[in-house]
Amino acid sequence: MKSFVVPAAYRSSLITGIKQSRRHEDQLKKDFSPTRLDFGEVEILLARHFGFCYGVENAIEISFRAVEENPDKRVYLLSEMIHNPLVNGDLASRGVQFILNTEGGQVIPWSAINRDDIVIIPAFGTTLEIEQQLKSRGIEPLTYNTTCPFVERVWNKAESIGRKGHTVIVHGKPGHEETRATFSRSKSHAPTVVIRNMEEAILLSRYITKKQDPELFYRDFAGQHSGGFDPVKDLERVGVVNQTTMLAAETQAIADYIRRVMMDIYGLKEIAGHFSDTKDTLCYATNDNQSAVIGMLGEQADLAIVVGGYNSSNTSHLVELCEGKLPTYFISSAEKILSSREILHWDFHNRKENLTSHFLPEVNPVKIMLTSGASCPDALVEGVMRRVLNFYAGDKKWETWIEKYRLHSS
Repeated sequence: MKSFVVPAAYRSSLITGIKQSRRHEDQLKKDFSPTRLDFGEVEILLARHFGFCYGVENAIEISFRAVEENPDKRVYLLSEMIHNPLVNGDLASRGVQFILNTEGGQVIPWSAINRDDIVIIPAFGTTLEIEQQLKSRGIEPLTYNTTCPFVERVWNKAESIGRKGHTVIVHGKPGHEETRATFSRSKSHAPTVVIRNMEEAILLSRYITKKQDPELFYRDFAGQHSGGFDPVKDLERVGVVNQTTMLAAETQAIADYIRRVMMDIYGLKEIAGHFSDTKDTLCYATNDNQSAVIGMLGEQADLAIVVGGYNSSNTSHLVELCEGKLPTYFISSAEKILSSREILHWDFHNRKENLTSHFLPEVNPVKIMLTSGASCPDALVEGVMRRVLNFYAGDKKWETWIEKYRLHSS
């Protein structure tokens, strides 16, 4: 796989060595067991896959290159480049300004942007409407386009579904940048509706089977469907695509459920004409990271720490998986671990930060599962490990582990 140029400060020599070693030993990626790091009083179970993915490293390289290549120009990002405060903060410190916030609200008016400015498209992609806005201001939006190729693959799949005369069902969070971009592209080719979860898939099935008054569709899916959507005829032929950072298992379950609903109506012989198979829209990194967490959860541990931006969708799903098994703390950096007794962590269900006391149990050794989202630098994960180790009888074994993996990180 292509390697990218990203700031050295985002790397961790230990983690790089571990990842290279695991990749060498498991080239087919069939082993999802964690890496076990024994530090004496602390044992870290490090997920098999975590951290920067192809799309994120590509976006970082392009964004920093845009700044370097245009020292005398104003450089803008449409919105957060990825959902990580450290990376976005680094770009802001280099003079990059953000035109929109992560919810799509205007921060800098379009009237302030002119043809001499540089505008970077974030990794989530953007809508056709915003692309047109940029072109109308004399800016070519693809000059510094960091859209993840796996997001673009979803767009291409949605277009192919539309060409077959099928409606596109998008499994995603309606307000998320990526879902807004996918919805914009999809609705230009086909009737499109966004569903958040299985609950909404079941609700949608009532319109597919014509068991629900079609007029209620516009209430139940307000703001989640394309213009002129007709729930009577537009749900007779469908295909499912996803926001690439959703739970892969949930997307698959939704697609399987919708297919069964169509099968009940049209039968096996006619199913191909009414349901498009779209399994290949699942992002490899999202899938790998989630599979690695599932593999890690097969071990015994006292708690889990998940590192990443609080508005990161893919990170929140890793937290969701861990929460079902053991106490889990979602933090953005090592600084959130205030002491050996207290930790500030994000409750993504209620969108607030909580303070928990006595989060480290009084056991020896304490076993901690550790992973991070796809937009989280490995350096932040190393920082969390070092922070925890500082609470115990030194981290003398750190250099031992560094030495073990040194050849793989060089």
